[in-house]
Amino acid sequence: MAKKPTPQQQPQTERYDVFVVENFQSQGEDRSSWTRVGVAFPHDDGKGFQVQLKALPLDGKLVIRLHVPKPQGE
Repeated sequence: MAKKPTPQQQPQTERYDVFVVENFQSQGEDRSSWTRVGVAFPHDDGKGFQVQLKALPLDGKLVIRLHVPKPQGE
């Protein structure tokens, strides 16, 4: 019996980018800086995600957003 392909081998239809968000003040305005630290892929059964991180946030907070590709030519 053949083994089921691992998530890395299966083509992914949805991908989520994982970010760390740092808030700061610049010239009196509240601003945010987003740093991409990884990616998440939904499980086939829709009940979870596989998250691959390249870095960890210092405060333990992550934001996971649906990946939206940039249009060609930009």
